[in-house]
Formats: sequence, structure tokens, C-alpha cells
Amino acid sequence: MGGILGVTRSVNNHTIYKKKLEELGFVNITVTSLEKDGLNSLIHKMKPGLLLMGARFYECSTPYMMGELRRYFPKLKMAALTLEIYPPDLAMYFILNGVWSYVSAFEGFDKFYEGLDDMLRGREYISPAVQESIDRRRDYPMPAKQITLRHIDVIRLVCCGFKDFEIAQTLYISERTVTTHKTEIFRSLNVRSPNELIRTALQLKIVAENELFFFPKEYTLNPIPENKIQKRGKINDYTN
Repeated sequence: MGGILGVTRSVNNHTIYKKKLEELGFVNITVTSLEKDGLNSLIHKMKPGLLLMGARFYECSTPYMMGELRRYFPKLKMAALTLEIYPPDLAMYFILNGVWSYVSAFEGFDKFYEGLDDMLRGREYISPAVQESIDRRRDYPMPAKQITLRHIDVIRLVCCGFKDFEIAQTLYISERTVTTHKTEIFRSLNVRSPNELIRTALQLKIVAENELFFFPKEYTLNPIPENKIQKRGKINDYTN
């Protein structure tokens, strides 16, 4: 019960990860690579005092997934750590989505160890670059919205190449509602384009590869331009 729960994709480095944290003064450490439901079950069983997750565990959607953990475990202290490049404008969503602290070695190991020491002493730590990203905005950025079943319907159709009006026809909603859903999805999952959404949806298992094949009922290719039709007619006249 209690202790520190480290979450990392580096399965082969669990022992090293644990040893480094122990050298810094952390005790009672468990390291896992479990994700989603498996991770939720471990947290429920272990009831850690602090969860440390690698910022790239879910790539660009780690802030959203940690925000979901916050919904399930509102009293759990969580921190995101990174030894790699992670854009501050993306990392600020850790804080916006309820993560307690964010520490980045990319700003220098002095700051990285300062952040870890603050967390060890029970103090919140936000890397200077991330705090700057938040402060320089005129309006405080909105946290992620929870991805709903309707959002998932829209995600599947976007990933299959449906245009906005085709999504609207398929789901019997307005194009304005489609636009609203897409804005919420893109902001929540921290993606900027349909291509990034496809990659993220596959990684988070929102969609499966075998679902990416269907198309709209009224699917048509773009019409042949009129000038090409005319040229084709002239060629046919000449050959006849």
C-alpha cells in the first residue's frame, strides 16, 4: 500500500529506473509498463502516494490519459517526467489536465533534479518552459474534455476519410456539431490533423486497423474537369 508507482515503456529498464529513484531518496518503488485498464487496476490495488509517468508513454496524448487517471483517482498525486524533447506547448496540458508536477531533463539536469527533489519533499514543480507557455497566453487554456461515445463515432469516421458533411449525414447531426466535436477531440488528444488523429486513435485502441476500410454511401470521385472532357471529345472525333 502507498509508495511510488513509476510508469514507463522501457520494460528492460525497470530495475535501472527503480535504482535511480532510490538513489534520489524515493522509497517503496514499483515500476510497471501496464496501460489503460491494467494500470487502473494496479493503482486501485496499490493505492500509491505518487505516480510518475514518462511524458511520452502515450506520446502526444499522455496529458489526456493522465487527465483520465485524475478523473478515476482524484486524490492521486501524479507527475510527468521526460528525458527527451517534449514541446512545452504540449507539456502544459499535463498541468491543465490536473497533473501535479512536470519535470523535463531537456531544460538541463539541474532543473530536472531540482524538480525531483521538490516532489520528494512534497512540493509541486512545473518546469519553467511549461509555466512560460501557460503565462504567455491571454486566456487560460481550457483543459481536455472527456472523450465520449459520440466523440469516438466521429473519430472513427474521420480516420476512415469521411468529410464533415459525410460525417453529419452518417450520424444524423449538423455539420456545425461535427466541427464542434472535432475541435474538442483535437484539443483533448493534442493532435493537429486527421493524420495525427489516426496514429493516436490506433495507439490508444480507439479504433482498430480492420475498421479503417469503409466509406460513405454516396462515395464519388472528383468529377473530371470540363476542359479534359472537351479534349477527350476532340481526340475521339479525330480518331473516328
